[in-house]
Amino acid sequence: MPNLRYFDSSSEKAEAPSSKTAVHTEFLRTGRIARRGNDWHPAEKRYLTHQEVAQRTGRKLEVAGTQAHEKINSFHASIRFPKLVFHKTLAGRPHLGYCHVTSAKTKLAQFDDVRWSFYIANFFADVSDKDQFFKNISLGYSRMYFAVAMEKDTDEGRLIVDRKIRDDGLLFRTRDPKAALKNVLMLGACNDALRKIIRSL
Repeated sequence: MPNLRYFDSSSEKAEAPSSKTAVHTEFLRTGRIARRGNDWHPAEKRYLTHQEVAQRTGRKLEVAGTQAHEKINSFHASIRFPKLVFHKTLAGRPHLGYCHVTSAKTKLAQFDDVRWSFYIANFFADVSDKDQFFKNISLGYSRMYFAVAMEKDTDEGRLIVDRKIRDDGLLFRTRDPKAALKNVLMLGACNDALRKIIRSL
């Protein structure tokens, strides 16, 4: 994939009316180069470093993650999830990233105490069944909401994708924020009466 370049579109300004004295004639007349900000031309773009793009992406992802966490916790007093908001951008593509929102344990039909994490990504992709987390990344403008089963790696002591439930570890994946909210609430519901209310949403 070719190296991507990003420019700061917020610094683009409307074309200013040209002054009577052109910049090059001013230089010829005085021998000085004007260093004023008003002779900036919109065609001159300020390119951003990948680090700057990653910082901007991270801020946007963490705002989205915080809003999602507030919405989830405001549904019912008996459903409370910890706020564990942090982000990661993709290597070589700093405009793409994902945000961890919360983590908890739940009981599924055949499994007890399944640890899972809920994420928001600013792209759509498949979760890989191998070590690489994402594959088939879609470059369209969409979000992806997903929850992944996690387990502790006994060798390294860090959390990894639990592939006993499914090959990719996914509990759900959707583009629809309402469906994502319902799925997270279903994972956090403590009794059948609450699950019935959530299903009816």
